Amino acid sequence: MSLQTRLTGWKSQIAGWFIDREFFMRANGQVRFLKISAQLQRRVAGVTAFIVGAWLIVTLGMAVNQVSVSIERMALNEKEAKVESAEERVANYRGSIDEVTKDLERRQKMLESLSDQYLDEIPAAAATGTDAAAQDDKTVKTISALVPEAAGLARIEARQIRFAELMTKVAQARTQKAEAAIRQFGLNPDFLARQATSAQGGPFESFFGSSKKDVRDPRFTKLAMSLGRMDAMERALAAIPTSMPAAVMMMSSGFGYRSDPFTGAGAMHNGLDFKGPIGTPILAAADGRITHAGSQGGYGNTIEITHANGLVTRYAHLSGFNVKLGQKVARGAQIARMGSTGRSTGSHLHFEVRLNGQAINPRKFLEANPDVLEVQSVAGIRADTSTKE
Repeated sequence: MSLQTRLTGWKSQIAGWFIDREFFMRANGQVRFLKISAQLQRRVAGVTAFIVGAWLIVTLGMAVNQVSVSIERMALNEKEAKVESAEERVANYRGSIDEVTKDLERRQKMLESLSDQYLDEIPAAAATGTDAAAQDDKTVKTISALVPEAAGLARIEARQIRFAELMTKVAQARTQKAEAAIRQFGLNPDFLARQATSAQGGPFESFFGSSKKDVRDPRFTKLAMSLGRMDAMERALAAIPTSMPAAVMMMSSGFGYRSDPFTGAGAMHNGLDFKGPIGTPILAAADGRITHAGSQGGYGNTIEITHANGLVTRYAHLSGFNVKLGQKVARGAQIARMGSTGRSTGSHLHFEVRLNGQAINPRKFLEANPDVLEVQSVAGIRADTSTKE
């Protein structure tokens, strides 16, 4: 069958789709006729096909553009992460061996201080050779051949770079654990990281290298970024209020909708109520600072503790205080005594957790999986250790 015959057959088939159509409609005993011509049908079909085609073209263009941008970004990242060539390093060493020596000594001290805290956690798999390590060995040989007096320094630099790579892997592994634990609490790790870095400043001082001849290997920059992310995630995890605020297990009211205990009308309850005798110790659910200690309307005597990353816990209806405004408190420390002040029908603790002023359900924090709590505990110990150091 020829192509012309096929085209004729297709045209006839398509033409058969568009024929004059008549519709009969009956309403209130009257019959009306509605006629839709073949020409009108073809126009509607053409407009529809044009719109769909334009949408597909735009969508395809956006997809192609996104892929192109992703490829360009990957190429840029590879370019930025590219290790300096042997020729560039040789130029650095020839320029001033004394300055390079000072930078390497300073960097060595920094790496040694980091090893005291993290070296025992480097996984065995991380110690295997890499293509980058082979490239570093080649660079050392090149420098040793062209600048013999710098051979020892080149070997020290290569060892420092490998150690930085191992440390980066450790930091990334710890970050992933902390992020996973934070997600278990229903929180967004990226949001908390932005909260942690939203108020920072100070004069610039290079983390590695201080002279103009410092070795600009991107792996040290990556290490610094990884350690910063790890620190932010572990501090954010440690600040989540997961400790019981009172040594009682009787919960008399949950979070969310309930009937108001005074009026019976529907009301929103922004916390959890724990029933107990007057004077029962009230405990801090996480480390923080006392930012309110006094009467607060229907809450009665209230304490608020501000934790890291926008988290605040509120303890209400208290009969007495054990802390003062501005005081730092540790997780589990007694801060007050249970009571029935304010709008209350009996002795109990009203406990709230707020994130940037918005009340969130505390139950997901207090009923966390033991494995998650263990990760949080380790993160808290590390955060305390790094703060003291």
